[in-house]
Amino acid sequence: MNLAVLGERHLERFGVYEQVFFEGRWCTNAELVDRSARLAASLAGLGVAPGDRVAVMLPNSPDVGTCYGAILRCGAVVVPVIFLLAPPEIRHIVADCEAKVIFTSPEFAANVLAGIDGLERPPIVVVTDQAPEGTTSFEQLLADATETMPIVDRNATDLAVISYTSGTTGKPKGVMLTHSNLLFNAQNSAKVASIADGDISISTLPLAHLFGLGNTLVGQLFKLQGVILRWFTPEGFFEAMNHHRAQSTAMVPAMVQLMLAHPGFDDVDWSSLRYAIVAAAPVPVEMAAEFEKRTGARVLQGYGLTETSPTVSVMHLDDPPKPGSCGRPAPNVEVAILDDDDRPLPPGEAGEVCVLGPNVMAGYYNMPEETEAVLLDGWFHTGDIGHLDEDGFLYITDRKKDLIIRGGFNIVPRDIEEILHGHPAVMECAVVGIPDATMGEEIKAFVVLRPGQTATQEELLDLCRRHLAKHKTPRFVSFVDALPRNAVGKVLKRDLRARA
Repeated sequence: MNLAVLGERHLERFGVYEQVFFEGRWCTNAELVDRSARLAASLAGLGVAPGDRVAVMLPNSPDVGTCYGAILRCGAVVVPVIFLLAPPEIRHIVADCEAKVIFTSPEFAANVLAGIDGLERPPIVVVTDQAPEGTTSFEQLLADATETMPIVDRNATDLAVISYTSGTTGKPKGVMLTHSNLLFNAQNSAKVASIADGDISISTLPLAHLFGLGNTLVGQLFKLQGVILRWFTPEGFFEAMNHHRAQSTAMVPAMVQLMLAHPGFDDVDWSSLRYAIVAAAPVPVEMAAEFEKRTGARVLQGYGLTETSPTVSVMHLDDPPKPGSCGRPAPNVEVAILDDDDRPLPPGEAGEVCVLGPNVMAGYYNMPEETEAVLLDGWFHTGDIGHLDEDGFLYITDRKKDLIIRGGFNIVPRDIEEILHGHPAVMECAVVGIPDATMGEEIKAFVVLRPGQTATQEELLDLCRRHLAKHKTPRFVSFVDALPRNAVGKVLKRDLRARA
């Protein structure tokens, strides 16, 4: 079974229609399948064989889907690479997976060439638009392919994707996902998706991140029209919303924060939007409530990881309001909350979130010890702290490594961040532990204020004192222009700890 069949099944089921809009032009589903089939023939001509790894480092465009489809059709393995990476990071990924080919665009070609310089077996570099010297032209590969390539059959357990984690806790690890992992996730997510045939969705997420890639696969199971943004800006999203009258979108919290703070937010016609799935990082309750109030749409918080293909849980449109919850576990996915001795905890008690199901990865590429440390009897230990309520809804409170231990007390930074988010001048914040000779760790908050707003350290500390126990109140507050983030918008708390 090869994931590439989803495109052909979509075409057979729904017929030819305009499926993807990008920068002023619609592409039909038939056109997208044909381009992938022709590119696959060219890849085979370059020597790409089943099981070979092919990296894709492109900004969002229909070309990303063309590359993914072609690679899978060949029976090869897709290696998505976030286009913001620097040469050393590119080098690590390309060398680790031994990529045979890497696709990129002119603005990132120099970084790719610098990253692979000196490698014993450098990949063939394929560049869209104008290919610089020493690289291969993407358009020429398509033009030279006079025939299409049939889909190479693969076993369900064969690798389809190696997705490198964003590296919030160290050097990126290659997460091995099989055809069955990703097909299960797509079909399983479709069972609970709030999508109706004919809907229009705005795609803001990097297609190189599994949140974006996973949503694309789910979309192949519906007659959905997708509007792709090359990269996210509030202005670009507002324009797309006003022009296309979308019913849904998927975002990370940082995108929502930027839009809410933008002076043009309330000039957008939000009346068609039913919901926004918001995931990939903790979703502040106050932020979600503000977005819902100002748009009339639901914020459906979700939870997932690269290692779970990615969906673990998501709120549904017909779920009761559960502020702070990321929904019930997806069908056929088990979630357990375990203590430090791997014993199950009752509802309401916080522990490590562990996941079991057909969506759990095959392991980390070339990292058997790291794989063994997180996969115990099939259960994936996420490293996230959370709890289930009496109704089975999941709440994520923090990363295990982000816990602050002050004077022997475990402190969850999310509890403090929620209080700070309640201040009208606070746009976003992050709380970390810093070394302290007396208490072991002290608490420091980094705060970004809304444009034109002011607040003092004492004002914010007083807010915390009124809502939190004394040992949970931060000792320090630093006002910063922005929080450090990785390419998908997760706050890099390790950078804040280093800065502190």
